[in-house]
Amino acid sequence: MAKNTSGRGQRDLTVKVKTARGRKMSSTMWLQRQLNDPYVSRARAEGFRGRAAFKIMELDDKFRFLVPGARVVDLGCAPGGWLQVAVPRINALGEKSGKAVGRIIGVDLQEVEPIAGAEIHQLDFMEDDADEKVKEWLGGQADVVMSDMAASASGHKQTDHLRIIALCDAAAHFAFEVLSEGGTFVAKVLAGGAEGELQKLLKQKFTKVVNVKPPASRADSSEKFVVATGFRG
Repeated sequence: MAKNTSGRGQRDLTVKVKTARGRKMSSTMWLQRQLNDPYVSRARAEGFRGRAAFKIMELDDKFRFLVPGARVVDLGCAPGGWLQVAVPRINALGEKSGKAVGRIIGVDLQEVEPIAGAEIHQLDFMEDDADEKVKEWLGGQADVVMSDMAASASGHKQTDHLRIIALCDAAAHFAFEVLSEGGTFVAKVLAGGAEGELQKLLKQKFTKVVNVKPPASRADSSEKFVVATGFRG
């Protein structure tokens, strides 16, 4: 854990959490990590709903897909951090004079508190015909489909990997059906080997496919993001 070493004699500023009765050690370690995570602190200070906001911010700073006028679908949008980042960047509220006004639809299994400029729907995207409902709400094509969907952790690394690949695969096939030519697909995956087939498919559909671990992703996490640009249509 990091210490403040900027001055002689200063005390260790790392927050330590005592193991409480009934709390597992893993929960204690998670809480301690949260309390000492600079991205968590920054999210709180800047009004974002979670540290994940900085992941999409860093990805967009690099690949520039959230542009004014973009039509965006955010799958697995809870608690809403990605929506918060996207709304001003696509000019969903029309606050940038002379710029095209974008639109963003957020979808999640959980209820999400409203965000000005975003259309949010509660829906299990893995249900039969869920993709058809999203298409109906969209009412046309999208420029960006992004997915931060994740299954509940089982504690078994390979099982969790396969579950998130299934979610990413469902998001990708939805993207193939709604993206306009030149569109972008962004999705979270977990490194583990089974993502090879998905990568192969994405490379057939897009002109460029890269795997990125943004700085906001924890170093000890197997999480990474696939960014596919230039949809062939």
